[in-house]
Amino acid sequence: MHVLAKNANALLMFLLELGVLASVAYWGFTLGSNWGVKLLAGIAGPALFIAAWALFGAGGGANAAFPLTGLARAALEIIWFGGGALALYAAGLRTQAFVFLALFIVNAVLRLLWNEV
Repeated sequence: MHVLAKNANALLMFLLELGVLASVAYWGFTLGSNWGVKLLAGIAGPALFIAAWALFGAGGGANAAFPLTGLARAALEIIWFGGGALALYAAGLRTQAFVFLALFIVNAVLRLLWNEV
């Protein structure tokens, strides 16, 4: 049962990672009325998030070019997942932003309790 819960939490983290990218893209495509701005923000926003995650956080740091640990890793995750929640909030999806943030907090607390950070 414990292994199943850990695997479910790992799946949740992966889905949250994808959710960040979707959230930032959605936010970008809701900016203003100019399609050039929408297209730039909707594509460049997630691209910047992908670059940051690939450099510092991919695979729990194992696949990252410059893996972060400890407080630096915690700060990265707070900025990364908080950015996803903030993008939803800025796009007007306030309830979804709070649910996203709550899911991240539950995921992070469980990973801390299970020493998976």
